[in-house]
This record gives sequence, C-alpha cells and structure tokens, in this order.
Amino acid sequence: MKPDWDKLMDDFKDSPTALVADVDCTAAGQPLCEKYEVRGYPSIKYGDVGDMKDYQGGRSFEDLKKFAEENLGPTCGPGEHIDLCDAETKAKMEAYLKMSVGKLEGKVRKAQKDFEDEMPIMKKVFAYVSKTEGKAEGKSDL
Repeated sequence: MKPDWDKLMDDFKDSPTALVADVDCTAAGQPLCEKYEVRGYPSIKYGDVGDMKDYQGGRSFEDLKKFAEENLGPTCGPGEHIDLCDAETKAKMEAYLKMSVGKLEGKVRKAQKDFEDEMPIMKKVFAYVSKTEGKAEGKSDL
C-alpha cells in the first residue's frame, strides 16, 4: 500500500483544499495518533480535524484516488464554509454561533446526556421488535 499512498500524496501535494499525508505513529507523530485513536497500522483517517472518520474503502491507488477526489476538501461548517451546508444545517449553525461558549457547552452536555439515557432503551426495544417481527414472519433464532 505504501507505494500507492506515496503516489496519492504526490498527486495532492499542490491541492489548496485537501491534504494527503502520512504520520509515523511510532515516532514524533505518536501524540497525533493517540489524539485520533489510531490503533492499527496502516490506518487511514479523513474528514474535518474536529470529526475524523475511519476510511473503510479499497487500498489500491485507483480506490484511494477516487475516494480522495470525491470526499476531500472543504465541507459544511461554521465560518468560511457555511455556504456548503444545506439550509437546515446552516440555520442550526447560525443559531449556535449566536450562543455564548457557556450556553453551547451546556447544550452539548444535555445532548450527550440525552443520548446516553435514551440509547440503551432504544437498543432494547429495537432488539425486542426485531425478534418479535422475525417470529411473526416465521423466522427462528436457530
């Protein structure tokens, strides 16, 4: 994979909007790898610095290049890229931008708490409904 990755880095070296790079997680890059939870090698991460995602696609040069061309570059976000957002997301971001840091932190804490409270309940109900529907359709667990 290394030769294909090096070729991809070379293809994107002059891009003003996309960065393709590698990091040595065993040396000076270790803090960065820890921050982004790199657990195995090679790992490919992409996305906004505040919301990195794991790449799950093919590892050939063609696969990597296609993915990079379609997915790297500016994305919807506050500031200079807000016009890349759909109307609903843009409106939400604009409302959040008007809030103080303290109020925004409170909203984040509440959303996290709601998620933590509701997710276990929803998972239990989902499992029950899935099992019930499976039996109603004549499926068994065996």
